[in-house]
Amino acid sequence: MAVVSNVSPLTARRRLGAELRKLRDRSGMTAEEVGAHLNCHNSKISRIELGKRACTPRDFEGLMVLYEVAGEQREVLTDLMKRGRQRVPPWWGAYSDVISANYAEFIAYEAEAVRGAEFQSLLIPGLLQTERYAEAVTAGGYAVLGPEQVESLVEVRMRRQDRLREDDPLVLEATVTEAALRLQIGGPAVMQEQLQRLREVMTLPNVTFRVIPFEAGHRGVSGGAFSLFATEAKGEPDVAFTESAEAMTTLRDDPMVLRRLSRVFRRLSDAALSPDATLDLLQRIESELI
Repeated sequence: MAVVSNVSPLTARRRLGAELRKLRDRSGMTAEEVGAHLNCHNSKISRIELGKRACTPRDFEGLMVLYEVAGEQREVLTDLMKRGRQRVPPWWGAYSDVISANYAEFIAYEAEAVRGAEFQSLLIPGLLQTERYAEAVTAGGYAVLGPEQVESLVEVRMRRQDRLREDDPLVLEATVTEAALRLQIGGPAVMQEQLQRLREVMTLPNVTFRVIPFEAGHRGVSGGAFSLFATEAKGEPDVAFTESAEAMTTLRDDPMVLRRLSRVFRRLSDAALSPDATLDLLQRIESELI
């Protein structure tokens, strides 16, 4: 484990928390026992280990003594602790007047994740939308919003897409049903542009986009849209976000739920066309709009 100087505070907190959890497991102690040693509630220990709160220097010192950590390992963990306590305003903070707390949390995980997986039944995933498509979806889905609010939310969505083209980009697997391609959001011209965009992003080495055809039947059915994010290249998802007409729900504290949703995504992907067949379908539907 090497010292990392360029990670964000959120990533640093998560990495430190994961290492502290390993140390606690190795010691054979429970969160309650560690909390008693630090004279705090076990929920505080859990939140630190989950990266939900920064570790104070005092608590960190106590944990290092308790777990008998020294040398290079302690230097690395100290670096992560200090980095995790820095306050660097994220770019989406400038849009706090139009984005909800849940949406801000979603963007934060998306920004820090190494891998992402998303399933949508009726819409194109936000990271792959054109500006005109995003505007049509936002204006239609949130009728109470004014033009300036819609514009701001579209700006957020477009800014999020930078994540796919960074030096260390998000590796994205996106699966949608054929209905998402045929539902004419914004009209034929907007959809034609959107289908062209999908063909373009499919050339990115870090993006896999696949479509579940109508012929897949029940194999392509899911209870609703959801996204998964993982902070490790080969690890299990760390968090899931499920979507409904009412709200977005964050799921991160139950490994069984995360594994179940991961299996659901794999099942849906298995029902989807191959990337080449998906590309053929995109071109075929696009030709129907001309």
